[in-house]
Amino acid sequence: MRLMTRAELAVDPVDAAKILLGATLESDSPEGRVQVRIVEVEAYRGADDPASHCYRGQTPRNEVMFGPAGHLYVYFVYGMHFCANVVSLTDGVPGAVLVRAGEVVSGHDLAHRRRPASRSADDLARGPAKLTGVLGLHRHHNGVDLTDPASPVRLLAGDPVPPKSVRVGPRVGVAVAADTPWRFWIDGSPAVSAYRRGGKRGIVRDAPNLTR
Repeated sequence: MRLMTRAELAVDPVDAAKILLGATLESDSPEGRVQVRIVEVEAYRGADDPASHCYRGQTPRNEVMFGPAGHLYVYFVYGMHFCANVVSLTDGVPGAVLVRAGEVVSGHDLAHRRRPASRSADDLARGPAKLTGVLGLHRHHNGVDLTDPASPVRLLAGDPVPPKSVRVGPRVGVAVAADTPWRFWIDGSPAVSAYRRGGKRGIVRDAPNLTR
């Protein structure tokens, strides 16, 4: 597998989201290496996307999201979890793709040690917090260059996912722009997370597929 390039990711987040499906996040640490194949993502823009961290402009928290493309934007949520995003677009124009879920393809023993409560291999990285957990991602990974071969976290290109296998639906858990269809996932992957509409109770196994 080859590293993805900055040029490949310097596109609209909606396009970058589709490109990232099937790609692999690879994380190295003193404990070892874990690889996760990306099966679910969500796109976020800037000033025209009220669900985005950049909707109200640049802050110390979101500055990585303003570019350049190919860097990792890591943020802390609910006082207990980290989420990982791949920055897209160009330097100075905010945009990123939240990596929601993946399938562990290498480093299973370490992944299980990091996520001992997981009920199965499919559950190891099913959800953004679980995914960062198995990869060992923390605040100090914010801003790392995923296109640099010397980086502790790298993004590897995968085989393109056939368009007929990509499903589209609303984003998960957002309180605004809840119906914007910028969530993409690989149909049939058991690692895709459950869908939860923001502001309402209850979850369902998957969102309505807006491509059907």
